[in-house]
Amino acid sequence: MKQVLFFLLIGSMSLHAQTTKTTVIPAKPEMVKVEGDTFTMGSDTEEIAHSVSLSNFSIGKYEVSVGQYKAFCTATSRKMPDAPEWGWNDNHPMVNVNYNDCVAYCNWLGEEYGGSWRLPTEAEWEYAARGGNKSIKYQYSGGSDLDELGWYADNSSGQANYVGRKKPNELGIYDMSGNVWEWCEDWYGAYTAEAQTNPKGASSGTYRVVRGGGWRHTSASCRVAYRSGGDPTGRDRSLGFRVVLSQ
Repeated sequence: MKQVLFFLLIGSMSLHAQTTKTTVIPAKPEMVKVEGDTFTMGSDTEEIAHSVSLSNFSIGKYEVSVGQYKAFCTATSRKMPDAPEWGWNDNHPMVNVNYNDCVAYCNWLGEEYGGSWRLPTEAEWEYAARGGNKSIKYQYSGGSDLDELGWYADNSSGQANYVGRKKPNELGIYDMSGNVWEWCEDWYGAYTAEAQTNPKGASSGTYRVVRGGGWRHTSASCRVAYRSGGDPTGRDRSLGFRVVLSQ
């Protein structure tokens, strides 16, 4: 198993102005339906490549935004986490949330809007990032030029950026490569070479899977096959999430 990436706060980074038109993010997460199919998860250079079959599901078009999470905190009298050094902006991805914070938000969505809301499994996350059954098999989510697709160490100016500003992938989903890492349901564990259907990952563990890379990390971590783990009790300014609605 490759070394787990630990999320540690590092020194202050430069801020930058964002002046171009921003995406209007509704209070309820906008979802994209993903038609289930069989795909090859992992890669020969990352982890064991293996066949995975998935049922239909819907996944967030964007990472959960600060504004969306604020609405949850207001409705439930929950305290917002500490703000990152660039402050809270309603159109930025929510950060400094641990695994349980994300689960609580998903449960609230179910109470507020009905349906079964949750974090994506690792397999669902990778399948959606690859473009589902419309995949053109890019190394990043939606293409080969990461500067067009996501925010990472070379172009982020040292902070998270507005959601939905870069190009989407084949399914019309944004920011699955870069901006912030995203929590998944699964415990972090070794892959198996056996074919699987709707896998849930390891039965227990120390870390939860995180995916997608982030604004302060290299392009290598933004590849769709790249995986890492985070302490489920920890919070970090480069770690957020998106949601899934079960079909």
